[in-house]
Amino acid sequence: GVLHEDLRLLLDTALPPKRKKVVLGVGDAKMGAAVLEELGVQCQTGGVVAELMRGIRLHFSALVRGLTAQSAAKAQLGLGHSYSRAKVKFNVNRVDNMIIQSISLLDQLDKDINTFSMRVRSWYGYHFPELIKIVPENSTYCRVAKFIGNRWELSEESLEGLEEIVMDSAKAQAILEASRSSMGMDISPLDLINIESFSRRVISLSDYRKELQEYLRSKMSQVAPSLSALIGEVV
Repeated sequence: GVLHEDLRLLLDTALPPKRKKVVLGVGDAKMGAAVLEELGVQCQTGGVVAELMRGIRLHFSALVRGLTAQSAAKAQLGLGHSYSRAKVKFNVNRVDNMIIQSISLLDQLDKDINTFSMRVRSWYGYHFPELIKIVPENSTYCRVAKFIGNRWELSEESLEGLEEIVMDSAKAQAILEASRSSMGMDISPLDLINIESFSRRVISLSDYRKELQEYLRSKMSQVAPSLSALIGEVV
């Protein structure tokens, strides 16, 4: 609805000096009002004007000398790309978009990690069912399952490694004692390889989730420090 300087120059050049009898066909009613107000030219919108503009678009390459249909199509494509780039470039919410995507990805990761961890618990639980009660936390359970592997191979020498994972010497000792008196079934080496491989993937997802959380924290501290201090990063 705003009369651009280029459009004003075009109309001044194209329209005859005596403009009282001239009626200008305009596609947009707001633009027609702006032309009437600033140039004093009568404007008509809708109806036959829309049909005329459709015909001009259809036969544009024939109406303009030296313009082919192919070059017109290229010009339209270039204009479309330029317009899209400008819209994206000057989008004031583009930083917010990164935060929105990060939060959505965090939610999805939480669901996936929870689902995959339950699958590891069910799978490894046939071999070492008592471990679930000792280590209830999903990510830690996967790390412990990957570390232990076959429970028959767990010994006093493994206590230090277990303590590093569970961060508790009493829990590490409880895991060792439970492995010696476990009611679980024996497991084949091939099954164990598959469980360890799957556990490794769940652990990598958990590690990536922590990295994403840090990224989100840094973005929120830059974009909305007050908001993140009040209600946290995940809005």
